[in-house]
Amino acid sequence: MIVMKFGGTSVQDAAAIEQVTEIVRSKLDRRPVVVVSAMAKATDALLKIARLAGARRFEQAAAVIEELRARHLTTAAALLEGQVEELDRVERTLQAYFEELSELSRSIATLGELTPRSQDAITSFGERLSSLIVAAAFRARGIDAELVDSRKFLITDSNFNSAAPDQTSTDRMAVEILMPLVDSGRVPVAQGFIGSNPDGITTTIGRGGGDYSAAIFGAALRAEAIEIWTDVDGLMTADPRIVPDAKRIRVVSFSEAAELSYFGARVLHPSTVLPAVRQSIPVHIYNTRNPSSEGTLIVAEPRRTPSAIKSIAFKRGITIVNVASTRMIMAHGFLRTIFEVFDRHQTSIDVVTTAEASVSMTLDSTERLDLIRHDLGNSGEVRVEPGKAIVCVVGDNLKFTPGVAARLFRALGNINVNMVSQGASEINLTFVIDEAEIEHAVQLLHHEFFKEVDQAVFA
Repeated sequence: MIVMKFGGTSVQDAAAIEQVTEIVRSKLDRRPVVVVSAMAKATDALLKIARLAGARRFEQAAAVIEELRARHLTTAAALLEGQVEELDRVERTLQAYFEELSELSRSIATLGELTPRSQDAITSFGERLSSLIVAAAFRARGIDAELVDSRKFLITDSNFNSAAPDQTSTDRMAVEILMPLVDSGRVPVAQGFIGSNPDGITTTIGRGGGDYSAAIFGAALRAEAIEIWTDVDGLMTADPRIVPDAKRIRVVSFSEAAELSYFGARVLHPSTVLPAVRQSIPVHIYNTRNPSSEGTLIVAEPRRTPSAIKSIAFKRGITIVNVASTRMIMAHGFLRTIFEVFDRHQTSIDVVTTAEASVSMTLDSTERLDLIRHDLGNSGEVRVEPGKAIVCVVGDNLKFTPGVAARLFRALGNINVNMVSQGASEINLTFVIDEAEIEHAVQLLHHEFFKEVDQAVFA
């Protein structure tokens, strides 16, 4: 049994869903469970609806709802042409969903308050709508598909907008609901991204959570493989928009994939590999638009390669926060005090470096920066430097290859490096530069490290 997850671009319109149908048909002998995202841009539209409703601008929210309604109805009609009963059933269900969405938005607008709980209720519609259409399209094309509601078996806490799955409860419920369908030869079609808390209230596990959902279901069902179908051929040695001759990575370790995902390789959600690691389930990344490509395989321990690194990832929009104080010298508890500020304001830190009398940290969210800066002022002088970027070179072989740092900084030439971090992880070397230098830096590093590649690892 395998779990197949299809992203937003894979189900963005009727033609894309037709392609998904043929891909799933080709895998029926492997007993697939299918997980789908919302149609491309649908979640953005739903978030816009939520914001407009929260600002008491219901008429504008209603206009966006009508655009979404028309898009989904048009897609369903194109896929189910000639299937009168199926189309009628799907259209009635779609209309009911949109009436529910409209009423929810009206209620939020009346109150003039958008809570995390009500935002989750609104954004959940994206996956509910797309999965309804995908399941019907499968049936119309001879695939015995059954729509299932992920909220019945993805059990989470109540941290709305970013809920944490309860793997134990989810394991039990997923096996109870999904396995009888698989064993009977049917294809369950479930939603990514959404779940429910123990009280049955709808939650979401964060943007990009469709990949994570698929991995959670795969782990629960002890799948032989998890397939992530997207719009690129797999993980690359660099962003091909910056490095046109970037190579596809044939095989990569779980730890390498996690680092690359966290530091900007957006092919995969950063949490995806965690449930897979727990059960040693291989994860494949495939391209829906190019299904003949072998993609990228993510495994626990890939073969050793002469290449020092596997890929170069980066994050834009980074801000450095530096706290300097003579009180830090020979003092215990100073770093704890600083980190408690970030914990209190629920803001994560990517990179940390310390000196005798200062500590520097990078943030990719500045939503609460003013409050953080104010509180840090109690510990020392605070300096903020916006307009930065993190560059991360990743490779299992870094820990076995001396001289990588020397090669890296020599390749960068005159590009100024603001912060460097290595040692917390044996498989990455991370540094911070001005955002304006990011493309040049990545191009220089790619030329240095990928002039010659191991054909067994890179394509």
